[in-house]
Amino acid sequence: MTTYQAPLQDIHFLLNDVFQIDRFSNLAGFADASLDIRTAVLGEAAKLSEEALHPLNAVGDREGCSRNENGEVATPTGFRDGFKSLGEGGWIGLSAPIEYGGQGLPTTVATAVGEIFASANMALEIYAGLSRGAVAALLKHGSEQQKRQFVPKILSGEWSGTMNLTEPHCGTDLGLMRTKAVQQADGSFRITGTKIFISGGEHDLTENIIHLVLARIEGAPPGIKGVSLFVVPKRLIDAGGKPGERNGVSCGSIEHKMGIRGSATCVLNYDNAVGWLVGRENKGMEAMFVMMNEARLGVGLQALSQSEIAYQNAATYAKERLQGRALTGPQAPDKSADPIIVHPDVRRTLLSIRAFNEAARALIFWTALKEDLARCTEDPDERELAEDHLALITPVIKGVLSDRGFTNTVAAQQMFGGHGYIVETGMEQFVRDCRITMLYEGANGIQALDLVARKLPRDGARAIHSFFRDVNAFIDESAGSSALSPLVQPMRRSLRELEQATALLLQRLREQPNEAVAGSTDFMNLFGLVALGYMWLRIVKTANQRLAAGDSSPELAAKPLIGRFFVEHLLSETSTLLARIQAGGATVMAVPAEAI
Repeated sequence: MTTYQAPLQDIHFLLNDVFQIDRFSNLAGFADASLDIRTAVLGEAAKLSEEALHPLNAVGDREGCSRNENGEVATPTGFRDGFKSLGEGGWIGLSAPIEYGGQGLPTTVATAVGEIFASANMALEIYAGLSRGAVAALLKHGSEQQKRQFVPKILSGEWSGTMNLTEPHCGTDLGLMRTKAVQQADGSFRITGTKIFISGGEHDLTENIIHLVLARIEGAPPGIKGVSLFVVPKRLIDAGGKPGERNGVSCGSIEHKMGIRGSATCVLNYDNAVGWLVGRENKGMEAMFVMMNEARLGVGLQALSQSEIAYQNAATYAKERLQGRALTGPQAPDKSADPIIVHPDVRRTLLSIRAFNEAARALIFWTALKEDLARCTEDPDERELAEDHLALITPVIKGVLSDRGFTNTVAAQQMFGGHGYIVETGMEQFVRDCRITMLYEGANGIQALDLVARKLPRDGARAIHSFFRDVNAFIDESAGSSALSPLVQPMRRSLRELEQATALLLQRLREQPNEAVAGSTDFMNLFGLVALGYMWLRIVKTANQRLAAGDSSPELAAKPLIGRFFVEHLLSETSTLLARIQAGGATVMAVPAEAI
């Protein structure tokens, strides 16, 4: 049986001290997110997660979802009450506009809460996360009528939302989709087609499900330029605003999955289902990308959440499990053996996970803050910088955090030895649940391709050069600090390696595109390590300032050591990644396809 304790101390340290979000109290939402409010909100989220949501995690995995002959799907025991608590508590709409029933708090605060909920019960949190994504798309691209009709009910948890992209014959290449939309005399459309891998596509948590569906209007241009977005409720809304007769959408089956078994993943069949256009004709990807980008950041958060809870349970076990003696002599002479935490390789493993977790959390919070600035600031230059950051970092957060998050869950499982392979310990569930983060919302190879082929060269590589300026400036400011010197020189070296890789790939993109994208995954990981290293510089600098001011908490005192561990044991991988990028893709492309 696993346990979970929300990392509130680290969350508050990042929000209050490292990023100092009270500086932005002049922006919408931040004035209502004072320190007292943040403390109360995060404390309540922790209590709900630890006491109510996490106890359902193993239940959801064990029971999964079931579908009856009528296509109705039952979720695991307790999930309905758990989701109800998220809706009634205002948690689904924490950062949504007040005018539509949200709480109006910053995305940064909602992101911190999202990590807590996903750590406690990732499968249950998926339903809420999809609802938030649907709301985001409707708020940005929906008509005022659609906003008023659907958003408040979704935010309250009475209804839920989904995104419908994938079809049996096409995944990432959405230009191949066949689902069609036929316009009716009243302005509505009739939607026909099949969608697969639809998370939360059918369930018993809410009285209605609001599907956002990509489809092609008759006569639309071929490819991605002919795709439109439609809102298609499971039940049509009657004159009183309540769910009425069943629409022409049904669950053909549910997938039996490796993990996140409490999340219903459905095949949905649309048979002349009534829907309404969201946004403009043939511009569906504009609206859907709002959901997709939020989802990709959310997937990175999910990977961190599983790495965090796996780490917590592995660290606890390592301090309790007695086995063998330290090579330097007994450390617990009053016991039959020493706890395994005395062994260097155990400590290396746990520190690798923790060093990643703390930097990944900082990177996600920093990016959430940029999302708040992009939405709220009136300064056009500041908005441009924030939007550049979001575009550039989103594939890195999704790809790097999910790759390493999964690796960390496996490493945490390893701490248990054979017991980690047994269901009762709960560690193997974290491995299975985290595996999906590398696959959905665009597999990680796609994220790397997007980063190198699209995001890197955009606007003359403006975004990454802005990142270089920020990190170089911070390094220069910190160069004279003796306390930071163990981190500064390794960071400077790794940043130079990232700059070399960037210049090389930009040149190759112009001259030999395959040579560039052959190194895209290595580049994504190189970029991710430098970004995480930058977060550790900021964390350690802030921790040192607080320690010098008299704060002597053990958690704070450990941060400079963990930051040093990161640059010595993890950041050093950048040299190997650069060497592989420099090797190019000639050999990769030279091997005949039939020989692979």
